[in-house]
Amino acid sequence: MFENLTDKLERSFKILKGEGRITEINVAETMKEIRRALVDADVNYKVAKNFTDEVKVKAMGSDVLKSVKPGQMMTKIVRDELARLMGGTMTDIKLEGSPAVILIAGLQGSGKTTFSGKLASFIKSKRGRGVLLVAGDVYRPAAIDQLKILGEQVGVEVYTEEGSKDPVKIAENAIKYARSKGLNTVIVDTAGRLAVDEQMMQEITAIKKAVNPSETLFVVDSMTGQDAVNTAKEFNDRLDFDGVVLTKLDGDTRGGAAISIRAVVNKPIKFISAGEKMDALQVFHPERMADRILGMGDVISLVERAQEQFDEEEARRIKKRLVKDQFDFNDFLNQINQIKKMGSMKDLVSMIPGVGKMMRDVEIKEDAFKQIEAIIYSMSPAERANPSIINASRRQRIAAGSGTTVTEVNRLMKQFEETRKMMKSVASGGKIPKMPKMRRR
Repeated sequence: MFENLTDKLERSFKILKGEGRITEINVAETMKEIRRALVDADVNYKVAKNFTDEVKVKAMGSDVLKSVKPGQMMTKIVRDELARLMGGTMTDIKLEGSPAVILIAGLQGSGKTTFSGKLASFIKSKRGRGVLLVAGDVYRPAAIDQLKILGEQVGVEVYTEEGSKDPVKIAENAIKYARSKGLNTVIVDTAGRLAVDEQMMQEITAIKKAVNPSETLFVVDSMTGQDAVNTAKEFNDRLDFDGVVLTKLDGDTRGGAAISIRAVVNKPIKFISAGEKMDALQVFHPERMADRILGMGDVISLVERAQEQFDEEEARRIKKRLVKDQFDFNDFLNQINQIKKMGSMKDLVSMIPGVGKMMRDVEIKEDAFKQIEAIIYSMSPAERANPSIINASRRQRIAAGSGTTVTEVNRLMKQFEETRKMMKSVASGGKIPKMPKMRRR
């Protein structure tokens, strides 16, 4: 995500590298490159021009002229302006009413149904609310089946009316059903079309009028670039939605929609979605996204994800076992599972300042732990609890059972032992020893 834009912006800042101060001449040249980088990323041209004009005004301020490192100051100005352009601060979702009704709108193929499932999971787990999903797409039978599957995955009931072709009545009946069941949040998934048309607009407008949602969210495929912004404008003119959801940000997207959609429709981006997993949904933070676009990482989001999976009791238990030298492969497996719950490995790496760029051309497989898990699961309960008993013959059996080689089992055993020593030293309050070297396969 944003890789090409990040590279081009970095090249733009290099114009000022080595300059003693910011001048009108070198600022003009830098702005020209930044504007070109934004337009190449499919940012609306008018938005890109207004953005660079605003950056130029701030760059020529008296405080900036005193800076001894113009390149760094320009990076900060661009970062702040990018954050402002995308909304400035996070805008929370409104959950008002009894029940609170959230209406989902967008074109066909934008990811509305998948997002509805993700949002249900988010509201249930993060907000602790009872959720009812409503199958309001009466034209695409697969949409109803898909929503049922997603509801089952996240543990949320799905309301359907088989055979009904009246989405307004379905939504109204669903709200009554939610009240009877004590569910305080209703998410209505609506039908999409391949393009904006009058029938779709009339239908979604009628549903909105009937259910009076506390939140209407427009879901847009970020891979469609500037077309996504144009579609958002058409929908907003008719529907006056409350916020935008950008999906498929893990795809081959240039990022223009994320940057310019707020400026065009004057509505906040509330969520971004990447990946098919039901937990692959993030609240949109403009400042953090600006940091990621400029290659600065996103440490805050990384820490938040870690905290979500962090179990204080488990941490205390692990620490005691480390100090007593009792840390075993069962504990090791638990730690791997916690890391996996944090999300995509590539996404996690991109959040670490500097590391994302270094690892850009390195293939990070999502099943990176698969071989390690296979080896550990091939061990007997006694071997997992007491790794020291794993001798040469046991290693041969483990390798055969996991479909690996003895060399690979030996490598894991060595890395496990070095990791255990390092973690024990940290848990005991000692100095951190050198990290074990991970060999390339």
